[in-house]
This record gives sequence, C-alpha cells and structure tokens, in this order.
Amino acid sequence: MAGSVEIRFYEELNDFLPPAQRKVAFQHPFKQQGSVKDLVESLGVPHTEIDLILVNGQSVNFDYLIQDGDRISVYPVFEALDISPVNHLRPEPLRDIRFVLDTHLGRLAAYLRMFGFDTLYSNQFDDPTLAGISSNEHRILLTRDRQLLMRKLITHGYFVREIHPKRQLLEVFVRLDLFRSQRPFTRCIHCNGIIRPVAKQKIEAHLLPHTKAWRNEFWQCENCRKIYWQGTHYQRMRQLIASINRNGAGDVRIN
Repeated sequence: MAGSVEIRFYEELNDFLPPAQRKVAFQHPFKQQGSVKDLVESLGVPHTEIDLILVNGQSVNFDYLIQDGDRISVYPVFEALDISPVNHLRPEPLRDIRFVLDTHLGRLAAYLRMFGFDTLYSNQFDDPTLAGISSNEHRILLTRDRQLLMRKLITHGYFVREIHPKRQLLEVFVRLDLFRSQRPFTRCIHCNGIIRPVAKQKIEAHLLPHTKAWRNEFWQCENCRKIYWQGTHYQRMRQLIASINRNGAGDVRIN
C-alpha cells in the first residue's frame, strides 16, 4: 500500500531535520504501510524525543499504521502544557534519576557524578550494551548518536545537542530539570561510587606530606578508595556548580 502523508514536527524536534523541513508541514511519500514510529525515525527523529503524536487531530500510539492522506503532528516532551487528556507516548518519568552515557560523553559523565548523579560510563560500552543497561537498570541514556536512541529497547533517552562538555552539562540540567535533584560531592567522579567522610588517621599513610600537614577533613570513595579533600580542585568544582545553578536561573551564560 503506497501513499503520502502530511507531517510536521514541533519545537526542538526540528533539530533533527534538514532546513527545508523545519517548522513547516511537508508531504512525505511511502511505498508500503508501516508504523508511525518507523515513519518518524526514518526522517531522523528518535522516538525517545517524542511525547505526543496526533494523526488527523487524534492522539495515537507508536504502533499506529499510517494511511494515505494522514495529517501527522509530532511533539516533543511538554514541560508546561497539560496534555493529560491525550496519550503520552513515553513511559512515566523515572523517579530515581540515573544515567548511562555513550563513549563520546566521558567528561559529561564526570560532571554529572560531581553533581551527585548516579552515572555509568565506560569507553568499552558498545551500542547493544548501552541499550541493555538503559532498559534493564531504568537509566536515562544520554548520547550524541541519534541512531542509538532509535533502538526499540530504549524508552528513556536524550540526544545531547551541545559539543562543549560544560555546555552539555547545562543543556542536560535544563532539559531534564535537574536543579532540585543535585547532591554535589556525594559520588566519585572516577568510578561513580559513594563518597563518605573518613578519619584522617585511617588514610594518612596515603597522603602527600603537604596535604597531611595542611588538611584535616577527608572523604573516600567506598568503591575505588580514592581520597578527596577540599583543595584547589574542589574550589574550581564549586565555581562550576555555582555557574550551572546561576545559568539555571537565567542569570549568566556559561563559558
């Protein structure tokens, strides 16, 4: 069954489209009938970015079979507008915010851990592994690979637009509204383990003389045993945390 549909994408979903198809309704022919999910992903838009699809004014699920002459409107996640009377396509938001990141986002992973978010990352994770972790452990997948987000197994994911790691961090904070969920300095930025206070006498054999002489408060990762203290690195991290939170309030732009 061949035919043609009229389709329009709204708001940030246009990021995935070529310029001629952005913010306008356009005709799209099809050679055989398929699902609306297959249609939108064939145009480059991952299903994890979509919260609502209207066909001829009615909300439909991803498995709706497109028909010749359908008028299709595709919307991203609604943050302010109440669309409770219609069908959300995404599962309920994850109450326990946890992440898994692809191999291109190592610095972002460290930043998210610094803010206290449970974040899995390894440059050895391939696409099937990432999809499996996201699905089995109910983690939000952050990626720069839109094809990865199109895997049916993935229900919670986000395509990171920015290139610079600090801007990526702010983008994710704003897009997922993480500002009230942060717990800085509670996770190890190297392994994601929990950090807890530790008595100086228990770890002083591992300290450099200058650190031992001038520092008395220490924290240690329960997993990899890395030791932390409030040195110059801590002050730089505090500055980044303050900058992200000011940006969230719309005060300044991040560098």
